[in-house]
Amino acid sequence: MSTARTIPLAGKSLPFLGHALPLLRDPLAFLSSLPAYGGLVRLRLGPLSLVMVCDPGLTRQVLLDDRTYDMGGPIMDRARKLVGDGLGTCPRSRHRRQRRLCQPAFHLDRMPAYGAVMADSCNAASTSWQHGQEIDVTEEMSTLVMGIVAHTIFSATAPQISQNIRDDFKAISKPAFWLMVMPPVFGRLPTLGNRRYQRAHDRLRSTVGEIIATRRPDATDHGDLLSSLLSAQDPDSESEHQALSDREVTEQVINIFAGADAAGPTLAWALYLLATHPEVEERLHKEVDEVLAGGPPTFAHVAELKLADRVISEALRMYTPTWFGSRVVTGDTDLGGFQLPAKTMIGWSPYLIHRLPELYDNPDRFDPDRWLDSQLDREAYLPFGAGGRKCIGNRFGINTAALALASITSRWRLRPVGDEPLNPVVKTMLAPHGVRLRVEAR
Repeated sequence: MSTARTIPLAGKSLPFLGHALPLLRDPLAFLSSLPAYGGLVRLRLGPLSLVMVCDPGLTRQVLLDDRTYDMGGPIMDRARKLVGDGLGTCPRSRHRRQRRLCQPAFHLDRMPAYGAVMADSCNAASTSWQHGQEIDVTEEMSTLVMGIVAHTIFSATAPQISQNIRDDFKAISKPAFWLMVMPPVFGRLPTLGNRRYQRAHDRLRSTVGEIIATRRPDATDHGDLLSSLLSAQDPDSESEHQALSDREVTEQVINIFAGADAAGPTLAWALYLLATHPEVEERLHKEVDEVLAGGPPTFAHVAELKLADRVISEALRMYTPTWFGSRVVTGDTDLGGFQLPAKTMIGWSPYLIHRLPELYDNPDRFDPDRWLDSQLDREAYLPFGAGGRKCIGNRFGINTAALALASITSRWRLRPVGDEPLNPVVKTMLAPHGVRLRVEAR
């Protein structure tokens, strides 16, 4: 059997930096080049070595077997320093318990209450625009989503405190990609950016911790995520671990922010794709007019917004915000005919899988109607991951995006400002950074 050392290397690797430069310079082009090497390809990121999975079946094998392919390794260790050891970052040994305790917060019974917040926030945002106004679509949508998330977590918290939390989270998320992929020494340098990051990091945890300490004695269910996290009990755990500690709740809250942060770019991509495909936009206008019948969107409308759902699915396929993930091998194992030793780092990318022509006909084309095809391989559609670690808030994010699309397209057409081709900017999230759209009243 072949060993990890015989897995082909992804082209030229520079001393010390490895493949870090092409990955940072143009990550999407670099990822797109990797399937040519085979189902598995070796990368070097500074001193780190990583096996990138380019085959959809092998990718799914990695995601479904979280016992063999666990959250871990240097990249994930750095991610934990950024957002804490919560549901999205903790190893398997802690994940099952955390998942059981967090699941009630995302139960279907709580979605209508969250949906009311989503609808009100989306209506308020879309009615605040003016005809002819130009918006930075990513900034606008990220602000909208973070406001919704803050309200659904901390419904009883003063608006200014929620705003401070959102500002601090934004400050720590900006440099996150660089801090995760560059050698750790760069994050320890006494630069202005590193000091700014550390201040926001410490203040965010302090603010969330103070809110939790204040709310802990209050048994009232405020209908928000925090109430659910504070009251959750897991009878399968030892008595001292049946509830989440204050520190665990803090880290779950920050993980929820990190996960929900993907909904902003998803909405921005959907609006940009509609703006550049007016024939699809016109069809969506007709659907929204029919479903809403002249009124504002509500949570009850989500199930009827079929084309809006397909637009979101296609935006997620083409530009999955969480474009890269990693795992670590917990014991010697075989993957794709190669023997991988314990502690091997594994990389996977939904962007890479979603652009494979053998899975998606003309994969670079925006085509929401491809999701009408019952033969489409949904198992190779991975915007939220798969298996036991599939994103717990996926339905929350899709509902938010559907209501936002309905609210915006019921009032406005959006058009690109200028005709320059879009060059996606890759950071922690894949988003259309700097893209401006003009708002036109329907």
